Amino acid sequence: MAPKSNVANALKKNTMLIALFAVMILFQIMITTSGRGSLFAPANISNLINQNSYVVILATGMLLCILTGGNIDLSVGSIVAVVGAVAGTLIVNMHMNIYLAIVFCLLSGIAIGAWQGFWIAYVRIPPFIVTLAGMLLWRGVALLILNGLTISPFPSNYLQYFTSFIPGGEVDSSTVFTVTMVVGILASLIFVILRIIDRKKKQAKQYEVEPLVFMVAKSVIIPVVVLTMSFLLGKHKGIPVVLVLAAIVVFVYSFYTSRTVPGRHLYAFGGNEKAAKLSGIDTNRVLFSVYLNMGFLSAVAALVCVARFNSAAPTAGQNYELDAIGSCFIGGASAYGGIGTVGGAVIGAIFMGVLNNGMSILGIDSNWQKAVKGLVLLIAVVFDVVSKKQVKSH
Repeated sequence: MAPKSNVANALKKNTMLIALFAVMILFQIMITTSGRGSLFAPANISNLINQNSYVVILATGMLLCILTGGNIDLSVGSIVAVVGAVAGTLIVNMHMNIYLAIVFCLLSGIAIGAWQGFWIAYVRIPPFIVTLAGMLLWRGVALLILNGLTISPFPSNYLQYFTSFIPGGEVDSSTVFTVTMVVGILASLIFVILRIIDRKKKQAKQYEVEPLVFMVAKSVIIPVVVLTMSFLLGKHKGIPVVLVLAAIVVFVYSFYTSRTVPGRHLYAFGGNEKAAKLSGIDTNRVLFSVYLNMGFLSAVAALVCVARFNSAAPTAGQNYELDAIGSCFIGGASAYGGIGTVGGAVIGAIFMGVLNNGMSILGIDSNWQKAVKGLVLLIAVVFDVVSKKQVKSH
């Protein structure tokens, strides 16, 4: 039996995951009781993924900003709008080759990130001010590019890369189900094998490892969740391509933040910038790279969004920055920086998505939805602040 302190720590680390499961079960009961269908309907799960993929992508980038001392980027929604406007102009109006257009859009996002990163990292203007200016600037540029109009529709050969499903094509439902389940089983096996290998490596180096009971619990619960998702998606149209894209982003950045030296520099920077600088870390470059990366991921989110809506509109991306910031803090990122994980940001994004989706199915007024989301965000940050005060007092 694990010591009580280990149990308490494990519960604390997984508070939002437990809360997510509780909220999903609560919504399922309320929706079923009201006769409005089911939260876990295959079509609704697929819809939930398509609706929130951009939040996962943006939250992953926003987490890196928050790690560097609680900094945020208020301009991501406007960057989504301006890159979407560029995509619409190049692909729909100018009929440019879609691959070339996608590259140009990504480069546009990187350029915007570099512009903002320069002022933040090397001139040391506060990120809040630079990105607030960017929020206004890039929204204005989007309006100028589109001339206040919406561009649509996008060609099918572009949409297929973001709105289609795997296996796709003209295949029967049994093939869709089989392929989806096989992918789910393989993903579950890989997850369990990687956890075992990681644990053995830590033990060989005499690092601290989590109690065996918790490892076994995670190695059972997470594959069950993955297989359940695979089952539900298999009953619909298969695996959304955008889910694969979001999974790649999450995996790459999770590996970067936890397994690479530059990734660990982010945590050192957020913990104590002066100490990090004295230890030889180029803090200016770290800060610059974070906002450069945020511009890149905003461009990726823009490509996803224009495909989902099949249009490029000057109003696109409104409040996206709030969804991304909220997801990070709800997922356990510290408002002071230096603490947070990509996995936590993803849990926060899913939590926000389930809240939106569940309340929409129940027909709750949009004004109440905003109030609930605001309250949840405040509670998450209060929990973080109170926890830190308790640690300091001991």
